[in-house]
Amino acid sequence: MKAVVYDKFGPPDVLEFKDVDKPTPKDNEILLKVHATSVNAIDMIFRSGASLLFGFTKVMAGFRKPKVNILGFDASGEVDSVGNKVTKFKKGDLVYGAAMLPGGNAEYYRIAEERAALKPANMTHIEAAAVPDAACVAYSALIDKVSIQEGQKVLIYGASGGVGTFAIQVARLFTTEVTAVCSTDKISNAKELGAKEIIDYTQENFTTNGQVYDIIFDAVGRKKITYKDCKKSLTKKGIYITVDLEAVLFKYMFNKRVIGIFAPVNTQILDFLREQIEARKIKSIVEKTFPLSQTADAHRYYEKGHLKGKVVISVINNN
Repeated sequence: MKAVVYDKFGPPDVLEFKDVDKPTPKDNEILLKVHATSVNAIDMIFRSGASLLFGFTKVMAGFRKPKVNILGFDASGEVDSVGNKVTKFKKGDLVYGAAMLPGGNAEYYRIAEERAALKPANMTHIEAAAVPDAACVAYSALIDKVSIQEGQKVLIYGASGGVGTFAIQVARLFTTEVTAVCSTDKISNAKELGAKEIIDYTQENFTTNGQVYDIIFDAVGRKKITYKDCKKSLTKKGIYITVDLEAVLFKYMFNKRVIGIFAPVNTQILDFLREQIEARKIKSIVEKTFPLSQTADAHRYYEKGHLKGKVVISVINNN
């Protein structure tokens, strides 16, 4: 099968398009014929060999060389075969999901049964491939961690990115009081997704405008904003959520008002998301699509930052 592999850590140039052996699913896995896969921050971490979270990322990705040499976590496609213990899926089912370890930048990809679900019927594979990782982070942050309630005021920082675009929509399932923080060129997109208020961070600093929120969700990380920055913008019982787990572990581990997100991808959450997508309450925003052979270019584009939604890699051209 065709795949994009890397045999050493480094910049996008280490990614090579070549032929590799087709994998065989384990007892609890499905083998997906991949139609599309998306690019996430975790792909950049694995590819670069960065050591984060007390070296946990190195344990996952490898120390001296890549442990798994095909990247790509999210995927949408057609079930090619199933393991002996799989009961939920059969050959030919259209499925989306994300494995614990990467492998989606290829024509075939093994995913554990409990980390996959039937694809939303009203989405293309390209649209569906953008969902699992980013939307599950938004779900975990706003539903699992804080149990968002009607009437609560929620601010999404980084509202134009992959996680942020889903966070606006997940928040809107429960409350109309959603404020999106993004740049000028992303304002119309945030409004379309349901944000009631928009703050253009190039013109205004939300941490100094006197407004307060029940939930502030930092969907960017990388220390763009911190709990210290946001503390005065939270209500008395307000919660600050961030995808920057290192900041939480090193500075705020015992602060109950600060929550770090390491989101699970599982069938239950994916089924919930599919229901909302098919009810047209959630959609994915895909900024740019690359063919599998140009995955290195997809990584370069992702690393420029300031994205509007997701970068997706098309493996089969009829998406």
